[in-house]
Amino acid sequence: MAIPAVPHARSTPDPSVDGPWRDPSRTPEERVADLIPRMTLEEKAAQLYGIWVGADADGDGVAPHQNDMVDPVDWDALTTRGLGQLTRPFGTAPVDPGLGALALARAQSRIAGAGRFGIPALAHEECLAGFTAWGATAYPVPLSWGAAWNPELVAEMARRIGEDMRAVGIHQGLAPVLDVVRDLRWGRVEETIGEDPYLVATLGTAYVRGLESAGIVATLKHFAGYAASAGARNLSPVRAGAREMADVILPPFEMALLEGGARSVMHSYAEIDGVPAAADPELLTGLLRDTWGFTGTVVADYFGIGFLETLHKVAADRAGAARLALTAGVDVELPTVRSYGDVLVTAVREGAVDEELVDRALRRVLLQKCELGLLDPDWSPLPAALKDTDPGQARERVDLDPPENRALARELAEQACVLLANPGGTLPLRAPGRIAVVGPRADDALAMLGCYSFPSHVGVSHPESTMGIDVPTVLEAVRAEFPDAGVGFAEGCAVDGTDTSGFAEAVRLAGDADVCVAVLGDRAGLFGRGTSGEGCDAADLALPGVQGELLDALLATGTPVVLVMLTGRPYGLGPWAGRAAAVVQAFFPGEEGGPALAGVLSGRVNPSGRLPVGVPRGAGGQPWTYLQPPLGLASGVSSLDPTPLYPFGHGLSYTAFDWEGGDPEPAELPTDGSADVEITVRNSGDREGAEVVQLYLHDPVAQTTRPQARLIGYARVPLAAGAAARVRFRFHADLASFTGTGGRKVVEPGDLELRFAPSSDADAVRRTVRLRLTGPERVVDHRRRLVCGVSVEPVPVAEPAAP
Repeated sequence: MAIPAVPHARSTPDPSVDGPWRDPSRTPEERVADLIPRMTLEEKAAQLYGIWVGADADGDGVAPHQNDMVDPVDWDALTTRGLGQLTRPFGTAPVDPGLGALALARAQSRIAGAGRFGIPALAHEECLAGFTAWGATAYPVPLSWGAAWNPELVAEMARRIGEDMRAVGIHQGLAPVLDVVRDLRWGRVEETIGEDPYLVATLGTAYVRGLESAGIVATLKHFAGYAASAGARNLSPVRAGAREMADVILPPFEMALLEGGARSVMHSYAEIDGVPAAADPELLTGLLRDTWGFTGTVVADYFGIGFLETLHKVAADRAGAARLALTAGVDVELPTVRSYGDVLVTAVREGAVDEELVDRALRRVLLQKCELGLLDPDWSPLPAALKDTDPGQARERVDLDPPENRALARELAEQACVLLANPGGTLPLRAPGRIAVVGPRADDALAMLGCYSFPSHVGVSHPESTMGIDVPTVLEAVRAEFPDAGVGFAEGCAVDGTDTSGFAEAVRLAGDADVCVAVLGDRAGLFGRGTSGEGCDAADLALPGVQGELLDALLATGTPVVLVMLTGRPYGLGPWAGRAAAVVQAFFPGEEGGPALAGVLSGRVNPSGRLPVGVPRGAGGQPWTYLQPPLGLASGVSSLDPTPLYPFGHGLSYTAFDWEGGDPEPAELPTDGSADVEITVRNSGDREGAEVVQLYLHDPVAQTTRPQARLIGYARVPLAAGAAARVRFRFHADLASFTGTGGRKVVEPGDLELRFAPSSDADAVRRTVRLRLTGPERVVDHRRRLVCGVSVEPVPVAEPAAP
């Protein structure tokens, strides 16, 4: 059961292999410069692709066109050349984490032992909502991170994820997703952080910092434009203009690289104005490297290089696809070898591809391996989790879901629950005698999990395996939260389909109850196997199946109905506005989502989530987000009113908050200047809670049309009852920059308004600060201020006056 030793050091040095590159005291650049000339072309190419062990062309795939694109590989033949990456050693099939770590260590020993240089592979995994491995903590999905508005908590979650991955031998994580939502019908909305680029950028950057702090290479995806697909169809062409790209789509990537330090980028499947991202040197080299200064690796989205030939039709064959991708700047082919192996070697030898392109990508790959310690003589395949474990006793020795992880998952889930409506004060529930829990999402553990959580992503294809983690359902959590109440359950209907035969039992149960909790929503899946998730795009935003009819039937009973939405995207809730006793929204809140929701219902948890995407009134009228210029808003020139039912940033609490601060006179500020603006928030209720202070920019007149308002800063402010805090933002004029008529980002002189508000609704503004920017128009670039600094200081409680 022992793990084979790796022949890094030889008793008799081989001058063709050994040299300064083995010396850790030298710089990575010196080591890699010495190593590359020692390698054959086959060995060079081998470092530029991964191998996906266990993936095949049968059954339900977890990547687009997997069944068409997976080719058989000869492991023994390929690994004698070395190997760039190992694809998803934990996320391909259920495996005990200890046994998985042992299997990975043995695979790495074989790889290092088979090649001349003894270089192991870099192992990568998905980690969007937690490490995508059997038995690992399933955290809330990114849309829930957006709902929590808490960068520090997101960073801590990412650090925990990274430490778990690192402990079992993983080096690179394929997260975060930095796509900005442009159309709520897109299936992958659940994977995004929201519809605002500043919210996406700051929370995504926090995730990057947390993951990188654990030693894991964070991979930004999908670069770029993927979420702006026409008609919200997955992989559909993107027709975004240059300004939408520059001002909405690219800023999150810019911030996560420049402020977060991400070491890898994954190109998107998108074609933008006819040019696929994987074949776009202006994007992957000109912008990413020459302008932003990125020095890490660019990896292919799964089969993305092959798609240049098979889907985009810009390459005639595999060699052509390899040439386009390498020229553009794609360093690593994932998930498995197709174009960068023997096909590439032949193309180089025939003169179709310049070997310098191979060396350019190889240099980046080896520098990263050097930084990770994979070129060091003392490298060991044994991961940290197995250091003190007999390999024969590895089973059940690695816990990827410890209590501290679950506590963090609970905290994030609680902060991400959004109370949308509570018109009659029905919530929190006060000692109900009979509770009817109804709906297709009420008693299904998978209702808590997004499509990239292991049980939904992989586990559904292995029904013989247990889930690997405990995921309480809403029904189970309600019964635990209200032990003295009689809690009944009826499913009512399925998530989708047309069967209404369960309505009668659900209506009977609701009619006999004091309150009905209707738990409706999505089933996460892949490529049409769900109502939300990759490849599960929606024609409109009507509730899936007959769930809307079920809700109507429950409301007709006269029993107060609390609507709980467990979804991956928002749905049009206008038909039930004002009819439900309360509405709570949760976006796939993870393994602790059930208890978090039950806590909101009971009042144990004071809801503090705020919407990262607006909730539409109707099922149609999309695409629409709040980032609209005047003509994108409701007006008399169209019979369609796109105004959402609940706007971006909206969320209610069980306590009340007063915002204090007058409207000052207009202040002048140079176009390169900064100023502090502040507001005081007071918890005027009788219990602790958290307010989210949002700062929006309104530019009344500009050289190009501008959104009526856009988020430029925010702060989550927890306050005890009666307590107050001063929230101060450091506004810099750079935050008012936008892409002008000349195609460059500018800060132009003129009037601005800074609006303090609890949501993006113009009628909700609590304080307006008017500024006038003076001086010349400035052209700015990636060196501009990207973040609005914020500080929160407690305000001392005034002492009572002396008698």
